[in-house]
Amino acid sequence: MLIKAISSDRLSAMSKHLNRLYGPQRAAQCIERLVAMTGRYGVGYGTGTDAALWDEKTAVLITYADTLRRDGEAPLVTLRHFAEKHFEGALSTLHILPFSPWSSDDGFSVIDYRQIHPDYGTWAHIGELGKQFDLMFDLVLNHVSRKSNWFKNYIAGIAPFRDYFIEVDPKTDLSAVVRPRNLPLLTAIRWNGTEKHLWTTFSDDQIDLNFANPDVLFEFLDILLFYIANGSKIIRLDAIAYLWKQPGTSCIHLEQTHEVVKLMRDLLDMVAPGVILLTETNVPHEENISYFGTGDEARMVYQFSLPPLLLHALHTGTAEHLSRWAKTVCETPDGCTWFNFTASHDGIGVRPLAGLIPDKEIGALAEQIKQLGGQVSTKRNSDGSESPYELNITWLDAMGGDDLQIARFLCSQTVLLGLKGVPGIYFHSLTATPNDQEGFNATGRARSLNRKKWNADELETLINGQNTTAHIFNEYRQRLKIRRRHPAFHPDAAQRILDLGDDLFAFVRTAASGESVVCISSFSTVQKELRLDGHAPEIAGAAPCTDLLSGLRLSGANKLLSLKPFQTVWLIT
Repeated sequence: MLIKAISSDRLSAMSKHLNRLYGPQRAAQCIERLVAMTGRYGVGYGTGTDAALWDEKTAVLITYADTLRRDGEAPLVTLRHFAEKHFEGALSTLHILPFSPWSSDDGFSVIDYRQIHPDYGTWAHIGELGKQFDLMFDLVLNHVSRKSNWFKNYIAGIAPFRDYFIEVDPKTDLSAVVRPRNLPLLTAIRWNGTEKHLWTTFSDDQIDLNFANPDVLFEFLDILLFYIANGSKIIRLDAIAYLWKQPGTSCIHLEQTHEVVKLMRDLLDMVAPGVILLTETNVPHEENISYFGTGDEARMVYQFSLPPLLLHALHTGTAEHLSRWAKTVCETPDGCTWFNFTASHDGIGVRPLAGLIPDKEIGALAEQIKQLGGQVSTKRNSDGSESPYELNITWLDAMGGDDLQIARFLCSQTVLLGLKGVPGIYFHSLTATPNDQEGFNATGRARSLNRKKWNADELETLINGQNTTAHIFNEYRQRLKIRRRHPAFHPDAAQRILDLGDDLFAFVRTAASGESVVCISSFSTVQKELRLDGHAPEIAGAAPCTDLLSGLRLSGANKLLSLKPFQTVWLIT
C-alpha cells in the first residue's frame, strides 16, 4: 500500500540518489527499506505549497534548552513560560539547540538522538512548546559521542554498529582534507586488543560516522522522521559539509554529501512537505550557496557572510563591502530562502569573508575583537600557517564599549530584520548579554563567552528595569512586531540595493502586493543629511512617507532625512 502511495517520480528520484551513493544493487534494497520506514511515525503523504513555509511573521529565536534556569523547574518548562510571556506576537519559531543527552561541545556530541537530556525535561515539554511556536531541531549527523551506545557497540564488535565508523590507516595521505579546527584528524582507540585510528573531524569525543554504510544513512532518516513526528518544522543539518569522507579529496562538499541532502529533501517533500531543510555550512559564500542545488536541496541556507560583513562595516564605518556583496545574493531558487543571522551559539565565522574583504582587514577586525574582551579561534592552513577562523564574543560586546554601542547594536539587528530571508535571533542578542567571562574561565572554551545561562527570575527583573538589557529587549521586540505587519518583509519579497554612499547601507523590499519599504541604515559616527528625491521611486515625489520605526513623517518633493549615528529608518508611503 505504501509503494502505491508514492509517485513513480518520487521513487525514481530517490533511486537515482541512492544509486549514486551505493550502486544499483544496494539502491534497490534501500528503496524497499525506505518505503517500509516512512509509515512508522505517522507522518503522511501529500503535497505542500511554498507559500505555507514562511511569511513576514516568520522569525526564529535560537536558544539552548537550558539558557533559562529556575530552581525546581525543568528548563524546557521555564523556556515555555518565558516565551509565552514575552515572544508571542514577536517570534514564530524556537530553535532549540541539541537537547539530547550529550558528553561535550554543549550538546553537539550526542549520546542518544531519540532522548531528551534528563536535566532539561521531557518530550512532553517539547510538545507543549510546539503548541504555541513552530520548532527547529538540530540533526547532528556528521558525528556521535564516543559515550554513545553506537560507539560502545562498535568497540564490542556488535553488528551493525561495527561498521558505523571510519577506520583509517594513519599512514594514509590526508593532506588534502579541509580542517575546521586545529586538532588531530584521526583518534587512536583500543579495539579488540589492537589499536585503531578513527576519523574525528571536530574532536576526539565526536567520532565521525560512516555514511558509505547505508545502515548509517537509514539510522538518520529514521531520526529525521522521528523529529518531524515530535513537532519539528525546520531541520538543521549540522556540519553537513563534512559528511562524506574520501581520502585523496578535500572531504568537504563532496558530490555524495549533496546526494544525501537531495535524498532528504525528496523524502520530506513526499511525507512532510511543510518541513524545511536548513543546511549549516560555515564556509565561503559560493560554497555555502551550493546547498540550494538547483532548488532541489536545502529549502533554507545560512547567510554566513552576513555577520562578519556587518561587523566589519560597523567597525570601519563603511558599508562598501556589505553593499557590494548584498547586490549578488538577493535571488534564490524558487521555494528557497536565506536564513539570516548576526550571532549564534557559535562564534562569528570569518572564513565566509574570503574574497569579500582583504585579508589585512580580516586580521584588523580580529585584533579589535580581542581588544573588546573577545577571543579569536584559528585554523591551520595547508602551508602550515594559521589564520582567524572564528571570533568569540557576544554581539553586544562586539559593538564596542563607547557611547554608540547601543546604537550600533540596534542598527545591526534592524538590518537583519529588513533583509530578504528569515531572521534568526540568538537569545543573547535579544537580551543584550555581555561576555560571560565567568563561564569562559570555568570551561576554558572560547565559545563559552557567548553561552551564558540566565537565572530566569534575575532576567525578568533586569528586563523590567532601566538598563541596557531592558532597553534593547523591549525595542527589539517592538521592531519584530512592526516587521510582521508588513508583507514587504516577506522572505520572498523582492530586494534591491541602493547606492547612497559608502557610509549608508540601503535597500528596498517590495511585496507581490505592491507594498514597498525603503530601509536605510547609517554606519557613520556623525549625523547624516540625505535628500531622498531621486534615490528610490517608492518614496519619491511630494506624497508623504513615514518611518515605521520612529513615526517620523516626511513630505515634499525634496524630502530631507536626518540620520543620527547608526540610525535605521524603514520608510513607507
